Amino acid sequence: MVARTMYEIEIRHEGLGKYRHIRGSDRHVVIQKAEAQKRAWEDAWYKKQAIEDKYKQRLFAMNAKEAARQQAAEQTDEAQAVLESLRNTINHTLSINDAIDWESLKEVNPFRQASPIMSTIPKPVFEAVPTEPLKEMRQYQPRLGLLGWLIPSIRTRRIYAADKLFEVEHQAWLLAKRQADELNTVKQSSYELDIEKLEKKFEGECLKYDEKRKEYFTRQKESNDALDIKKTEYLAGKQGAIIDYCELVLANSEYPESFPKEFDIEYLPDTKMLLVDYALPSREQIPSLKEVKYIQTKNEFKTVFLSDKELDALYDELIYQISLRTLHELFEADVVNVLDAIVLNGLVTGIEKATGNTVTNCILSIQASKDEFMAIKLANVDPKVCFKALKGVGSSKLHSMVAVAPILKINKEDRRFVDGYAVVGNMDSSTNLAMMDWEDFEHLIRELFEEEFRQGGGEVKITQASRDGGVDAVAFDPDPIRGGKIVIQAKRYTNTVSVSAVRDLYGTVMNEGATKGILVSTANYGPDAYEFAKGKPLTLLNGANLLHLLEKHGHRARIDLQEAKRMLA
Repeated sequence: MVARTMYEIEIRHEGLGKYRHIRGSDRHVVIQKAEAQKRAWEDAWYKKQAIEDKYKQRLFAMNAKEAARQQAAEQTDEAQAVLESLRNTINHTLSINDAIDWESLKEVNPFRQASPIMSTIPKPVFEAVPTEPLKEMRQYQPRLGLLGWLIPSIRTRRIYAADKLFEVEHQAWLLAKRQADELNTVKQSSYELDIEKLEKKFEGECLKYDEKRKEYFTRQKESNDALDIKKTEYLAGKQGAIIDYCELVLANSEYPESFPKEFDIEYLPDTKMLLVDYALPSREQIPSLKEVKYIQTKNEFKTVFLSDKELDALYDELIYQISLRTLHELFEADVVNVLDAIVLNGLVTGIEKATGNTVTNCILSIQASKDEFMAIKLANVDPKVCFKALKGVGSSKLHSMVAVAPILKINKEDRRFVDGYAVVGNMDSSTNLAMMDWEDFEHLIRELFEEEFRQGGGEVKITQASRDGGVDAVAFDPDPIRGGKIVIQAKRYTNTVSVSAVRDLYGTVMNEGATKGILVSTANYGPDAYEFAKGKPLTLLNGANLLHLLEKHGHRARIDLQEAKRMLA
């Protein structure tokens, strides 16, 4: 019987998890069967993938639509929550104590900058010094053998050869050791120099860190000390502190981001009356989204907004609530009983439908006494009815922006300001500014800064000498970036200006709500004065700076402190 040659191939398909062992006596037939099986498996795999892909697409579409429906529902819930919060504007404040917690305003955060860390560098890899050859080592001992012991010349020659080998290798070792030592010395010196540089850098970083840390806590203490002063002044019933306190109360009131947070306040101590011009939101600033729908057939979202009628009704109700809530917040926060009554004027800036122009109108005005108002149970009132019962003035349709006459207007003019008079025209190079009349000196500074700010459209006003409250002049710079209200103090001094004058200026800047303070003196400032002013919105101008500023605007004068001291003495 003749043995038959058999051929076999193993084939697999990982995707389908298939395996087959094909055998046959004809190699070509076995290969054809294997290829046919592979094609069949590939066709089955392709069909399976197509079915799975179709399923996944269908599942993805279903999930996408479900996610869209969920998104629409969430946006609707959010919109309804916003509208509900507007309808409950009064109730939002009834659960809150509106009195200012002075301690919560203080800065107590630790200094968060990480302290410096000493950098490290790897120690140098020193060159290895070879082991020193020693005379007694075996390789340097002569191998005499029998002939060496028997024949002296051979013994002498072999001893010489061993000694010579030691000498050569020891000299080579000495050279290698010297080279390694020199290279290691260079590496060590370089390493020590790098360490010294790192230590100096670390020391400098530590000094900067300590300075920043000290400066941080100094600023924090100054801010907290100023807050303590403000609290003391408020508890003492000082007019400026009462206004600042009431501004804090209104600033703390939570409203949607789209609402304006602007108000002007005046306090009349004789009658204990607070006048408030309060910026109300316009109708266009009221959130009006009502619902978000997902249209599955079109695969799109549809937004539904309040109708004009619904928005008008919501707006009017909201404005009444804001006016009552504002009165409530101010009266409730009055822990020292300095408010007997409040006049609230509600101002709205918007587009006037009749002209298309942007206008600011007073659309409501209300006066309420504290005793009368605090007796009202705000949680139970109809805002409009309550407003009218308090004799509030306003159009029947507040959304129409019809202007009404305020019950009482805030005097926008600062009563401290007086008319200035010219001084600089009467000066020449012989004028000693240090000897000038102190009132003339203040008017000179006002003139000088008028010229300085004039190019940018600024204005400078001088205050009454008897009521300056630490303010000699006030500059109003309209520049939107560097501008604002700038307090100016003029010190016609002959001695070094102490740090206390700079501290007083800083306190005045904070009390006035100014963006910057400028102290101008005919004398110089001490190091402690410059140190205190560092990092604060303060500019210190000494006599030399003053003369330079005068010269810049074409005026000449001089400052001789010794002459002034003799004459004033």
